[in-house]
Amino acid sequence: MSAASRKRVLQIVPAVAIIGVFMLAPLCLMAYVSLLEKGINGGVVWDQHTAEAYVNFIFERDLDDSLVLNTDYLQIFARSFGLSLLTAVLALAIGFPTALYMAMQPEHRRNLLIFLVTIPFWTNLLVRNYAWILLLRNGGLIENLVHWLGLSDQPLGVMYTPLAVSIGLTYTYLPFMVLPIYASLEKLDARLIEAAFDLGADRRRALLRVILPLAAPGIAAGCVLVFVPALGAYVTPELLGGGKSMMIGNLIQSQFGAARNWPFGAALAFALLAIVLLAMMVYLLRFRRAPAGGH
Repeated sequence: MSAASRKRVLQIVPAVAIIGVFMLAPLCLMAYVSLLEKGINGGVVWDQHTAEAYVNFIFERDLDDSLVLNTDYLQIFARSFGLSLLTAVLALAIGFPTALYMAMQPEHRRNLLIFLVTIPFWTNLLVRNYAWILLLRNGGLIENLVHWLGLSDQPLGVMYTPLAVSIGLTYTYLPFMVLPIYASLEKLDARLIEAAFDLGADRRRALLRVILPLAAPGIAAGCVLVFVPALGAYVTPELLGGGKSMMIGNLIQSQFGAARNWPFGAALAFALLAIVLLAMMVYLLRFRRAPAGGH
C-alpha cells in the first residue's frame, strides 16, 4: 500500500469507527432485541428467540392462542403519517413565501432575517411546547383574543387534539423548511425572472414556470427534514396531544417504559427506521446530482 493510500485509510478510520460504535452497533443490538422474547418482569430473555414482536404489530393472541387482527397500532402509524404529512404541508405553505421574501431582500437584510428564523432553536423544545399550552388551552391567550374580537363566545377546545399537535409540530420544524428553500432561492438568478416577464409571463406564471422548478430541490429537502422528525416526534404529541393523539414516538417510549415490552418497542423502532430510510431513498433517487457533463 502506498503512502498516499495509507494516509487516506488513516483519515477514514476515525469516521468509520465513530459510525460503527455509535450508530451501527446500537442498531444491531436493537435488531437482536426485537427478535427476543420479553421477560416476565420486563427486559428480555436473552436465550429465547422469536419473531412474535413483529407479529404483534398486526395481530394479537386470543384466549385460545389464535391470532386475531388488531389494527390499533396501524391506526397509530396512520395517525402519525397523517399528522406528519399535514405538518409538512403547513410548513411548506408558510415556509415557501417566507423563504421567497427573504431571498428577494437586499443582501444586508438577509442575515437579519436568517437570524430571526433561527431564534426558536435557541430555546429548549419543552419551553416552546409549554408556551403553546398557555396559548391554546381553554382560557388561554388565543381564546381570550377570539372572545375579545367577538368571533365566538364558545371555548375553542383546541388543546389535546390533533390540531394542537399539528400546530406545535409546524412551529417546531418550520425553520427546517424555510432554510433549505431559502438556500435554493438565494442562488436564483434574478435575470431569469426578468426574462420571463419580458417574454410576457405574469407573476403567477413566473412563479410556476421559473421559481418553483428551480426551488424544487430545496422544497424536497425541506419536506424530508420536516416529515421525518415529525414522524418520530415525542415531546409535542405528549404535551399538546395529552395522550389522545399518540404518535409512533410515544408508542415506542411506552413499550420501553410502562409496558416493559422491549422486543415490541425495538420492532416498532425498526419499522419507523424503515419508513425513514424509504423516504430518504425516494429523495436521493429523485434529486440525486447528475453525473459530470450530464444533462
